[in-house]
Amino acid sequence: MAKGVLPNPSATRARILETATSLFYERGVHAVGVNEIAAAAGASKLSLYRYFPSKAELVRAMLSEHSDRIHAWLDRKTATATATTPGPERVLAVFDVLTEWFAQPGYHGCAIVNGVTDTRADPEVAAIARTHLHRYRGLLEDRLSSLNVEDPASLARRLLLLIEGASVVVTIEGNTDAGADARAAAATLLAAATAPA
Repeated sequence: MAKGVLPNPSATRARILETATSLFYERGVHAVGVNEIAAAAGASKLSLYRYFPSKAELVRAMLSEHSDRIHAWLDRKTATATATTPGPERVLAVFDVLTEWFAQPGYHGCAIVNGVTDTRADPEVAAIARTHLHRYRGLLEDRLSSLNVEDPASLARRLLLLIEGASVVVTIEGNTDAGADARAAAATLLAAATAPA
């Protein structure tokens, strides 16, 4: 930073958070220390602790903001399909976007699930994860709203199991077929749920 230029607090906080997100996702919460995060973010350890008084608070902030970004991204990416595509394809658009994401280089699974595992289900981290999953179900229920489905909440829960299961299988096997398999299973569930009685 040039001499005489004051640091921008919100930019510094954002840079620390972005750096922590990348390092935690790549290597895990316990493998990365605050000294490394501060150095990689071009910030002092004092600055890091000013915005995040503990590593645990940094982890929680990272997971909360990551969840916000993921859900905003999913909503934005599937909005076009929602507006222009009738029927079950509105729901399957969520699977299409996620399957593309699973195939990206460097995909290491769901950062929220990883965070819960890395922290041994720390209660505050687990609460963030529950909110994350509730938001997924809310998105799926919204996409199901135009279909004649008897119990959209129950169907959304089953669809979420397919999404999270595919994410875990892709992470462990390194093979993206699980995304397509989850989509096919979702299509079967949707066909059964929307079939005339």
